[in-house]
Amino acid sequence: MNIPDDYRCGMVAVIGRPNVGKSTLINAVMGRKVSIVTAKPQTTRHRILAVHTGTKEQIIFVDTPGLHRKAGRAMNRLMNRTAANALADADLILFVSDATHWTDEDDDVLKRLSVSDIPVIALLNKIDKVHPKEALLEVIAKMSSRASFAEIVPISAMKKDDLDLMLTMIPAYLPESPPLFPEDMHTDRSEEFHVAEIIREKLTLMLHQEMPYGLTVQIERLEREESGIAINAVIWVERDSQKGIAVGKNGSVLKKVGRQARLEIVEQLGARVHLELWVKVKNNWADNEKDLQSLGYEAP
Repeated sequence: MNIPDDYRCGMVAVIGRPNVGKSTLINAVMGRKVSIVTAKPQTTRHRILAVHTGTKEQIIFVDTPGLHRKAGRAMNRLMNRTAANALADADLILFVSDATHWTDEDDDVLKRLSVSDIPVIALLNKIDKVHPKEALLEVIAKMSSRASFAEIVPISAMKKDDLDLMLTMIPAYLPESPPLFPEDMHTDRSEEFHVAEIIREKLTLMLHQEMPYGLTVQIERLEREESGIAINAVIWVERDSQKGIAVGKNGSVLKKVGRQARLEIVEQLGARVHLELWVKVKNNWADNEKDLQSLGYEAP
């Protein structure tokens, strides 16, 4: 790729409260699944880079955990620190909120942004759910009264409405710089990371109430063989009582999760997959900093 002299490249932190559509937005922009998505808050636990390369710009989106109030456990505190650190490294912030309603947690995020000198584009997501359509003008007016945003852009990440408009605005806020990553690179995360996240996504979608927050997935083996890809994964839970829930009666949950995860992993990696899952107990891993780091959670 020929790099023009006025090429722009920079980090764009995607910030907002939990479950507001940040990962859905990044996946829509990238045209591929970079981050897992469920309807449950706090599905995103890690900082994930999504690299969008054009002929005149490279936009490095930083998907972050949702900033949330209840941060009593070590994992929640770590997630909040991860999101806050992404702000410090950013050239531009995309502040995502739900156009259908504003919450106290949105206020909390906005307070954090108010002490930053980094330009902020406010994205009003889920505009497809605003009825009647004329009500959107009032939503935009309310948003503009909350802070001095560089831009306010109504979008629908799910329907991919106005994402092209957003993409045309971003380069103006990035520094002139050659690309930081190769043009064929889409994310900074490994195959092992994405496989673990796919398995966790399927578990999160299947299990109810608080159970998804007490489990994580660790890949013990991922090897390419002549017959395909062999994957061994451990699902860690916090208590003995959770192990039975994650396995299910006669292994029903584990079998269903394994089947769904394997189909998506085959699609992602383009090869036959042999997937083996185990469920193990690590007492209160989500409230232990050392356990979190051993399980791949970064400590900013």
